[in-house]
Amino acid sequence: MGDKGEIAERAAAVARGYELDYGCCPQCVLAAVQETVPGSRVTEETIKASHGLSGGGGLTGAGLCGSLVGGILALGTRRGRDRDKFEKGRFIGNFKRCNELIESFQEQFGGTTCRELQERFTGRTFDMWEEAEFAEFARLRGERCAETAEFVTRLVVNKL
Repeated sequence: MGDKGEIAERAAAVARGYELDYGCCPQCVLAAVQETVPGSRVTEETIKASHGLSGGGGLTGAGLCGSLVGGILALGTRRGRDRDKFEKGRFIGNFKRCNELIESFQEQFGGTTCRELQERFTGRTFDMWEEAEFAEFARLRGERCAETAEFVTRLVVNKL
């Protein structure tokens, strides 16, 4: 099967490919983890539920990068608090891993929100609801969003 580093590289390549081919970065990260990590707890429902979190949430640009959200969700499937354990505390270990992921992402890309990344990648922000604006963003960003999916997936797999 290979060691964790090999699995992380394979998963990162899958996430990158999915982002380039299909978009919707949180789904790409989650699907890559599901497909490549033995014992992954990422379900089809998790992947489906992440769809609306793309583009900063509802394509608003306001929230976290979808790749980062996908990574946080992937960590949570393994390390998060189960419903029947609410009374057992905060499960701080999952928060720690998520915080480390966010800090690494910030260092690598210079921002964490979709709008911040749009600005960093292209020099401006876009209205993702306007077809021409989205097309211009897609042209100008090149493979940068795929790089976020690749980066996040690699880190997440190494933290699982």
